[in-house]
Amino acid sequence: MIQIVSALGKEAAERKFETLLNHLSHPPSFTTVRVNTHLASVQHVKNLLLDELQKQFNGLSVPVLQHPDLQDVLLIPVIGPRKNIRKQQCEAIVGAQCGSAVLRGAHVYVPGIVSASKFMKAGDVISVYSDIKGKCKRGAKEFDGTKVFLGNGISELSRREIFSGLHELKGVGIRMTEPVYLSPSFDKVLPSYIFLQNLPSALATHVLDPQPGEKILDLCAAPGGKTTHIAALMHDQGEVIALDKISNKVEKIKQNALLLGLNSIRAFCFDGTKALKLDMVKNTEGEPPFLPESFDRILLDAPCSGMGQRPNMACSWTLKEVTSYQPLQRKLFTVAVKLLKPGGVLVYSTCTITLAENEEQVAWALATFPDLQLQPQEPRIGGEGMMGAGLSLEQLKQLQRFDPSAVPLQDTDMDSLRDARIEDMVRLANNDCIGFFIAKFVKCKST
Repeated sequence: MIQIVSALGKEAAERKFETLLNHLSHPPSFTTVRVNTHLASVQHVKNLLLDELQKQFNGLSVPVLQHPDLQDVLLIPVIGPRKNIRKQQCEAIVGAQCGSAVLRGAHVYVPGIVSASKFMKAGDVISVYSDIKGKCKRGAKEFDGTKVFLGNGISELSRREIFSGLHELKGVGIRMTEPVYLSPSFDKVLPSYIFLQNLPSALATHVLDPQPGEKILDLCAAPGGKTTHIAALMHDQGEVIALDKISNKVEKIKQNALLLGLNSIRAFCFDGTKALKLDMVKNTEGEPPFLPESFDRILLDAPCSGMGQRPNMACSWTLKEVTSYQPLQRKLFTVAVKLLKPGGVLVYSTCTITLAENEEQVAWALATFPDLQLQPQEPRIGGEGMMGAGLSLEQLKQLQRFDPSAVPLQDTDMDSLRDARIEDMVRLANNDCIGFFIAKFVKCKST
């Protein structure tokens, strides 16, 4: 664990780890939405969202802020945790993953329901809990294990309908009416105009700074948030190649590109570690694998331990799992460097907070590839890199690291929103988000 967090010394590291786990179990202070500027203006979408929020929140006027440094990002404050919700006798237990989605504004879909009180009928008001340790048996009538209260909702189905097993049910099982954290539901809301995306993820694409007419590779692209962002920033002019090795995830990228009206994206089901063409025998013109030095810019949003994702109430990481990503990240990075044109830009990002997957990878890359140079990043809204991997202070300043435990957790209610200054809200959104890391390199022109 201490290796994971930093070289702080045992007690300080343990304190930091506890704080971090506590922060990771809460959602970020803001829901961030990226506007698809290819199809609509930010102002138009902002007005549509304000109307939608009024409807969803029964007339409560929750503000929608445009991010001053990321012009295509809108910020919506999350209200909560709300303390005065009355717990009901009738209960439903949902899986940890479903619970995390509910904390960020989702309703409960039937596949996420693990158990329900024996007398639950359609139309009942029920309290929903998350089984954070995965101990509840499917179909149980009661559960006394560790559970976290998520709020109240109205059941769309009876217990018998949910667990009869006669046919696979898919839709909404419980419509959340009083969630502990009040976030908008984006189910079927402005699907061609907005993309739900964490703030640092949208930042990574801005740091890449794609230009119209370029050829760009998104090496680990699913579900396509950054891919579609790249295409939008290029005004859909040029070529964006998206790779992922899981076929249904590639379908998701294609669906998202279609939905957002973007034609410059070509998505392939392909293992990124094999994306470099080693021989000239087979002609794969325009398809992977690719010749060396084929791309102007490459985004490597690497597979990682995901220890920055929020909310995550189920801390199930093992040290073995956390350390298993470094070799894979290095394989992908090596391919990316070879596929990049001289003078090209490579952005490496992760949604984790470990030193091994972030700063240590930067130190390794600079030592392994003499033609790579670390670059300062624009826009700059994150903190600097963490010490402990042998990088200089100057180099650490060129990185962006988002550490969820860096700011105290805050309760947000309508009164505090009314009094809040916009710059304070933006600062909170920048700090109280998911854990994330970004490094930007340029490949020197060969002499």
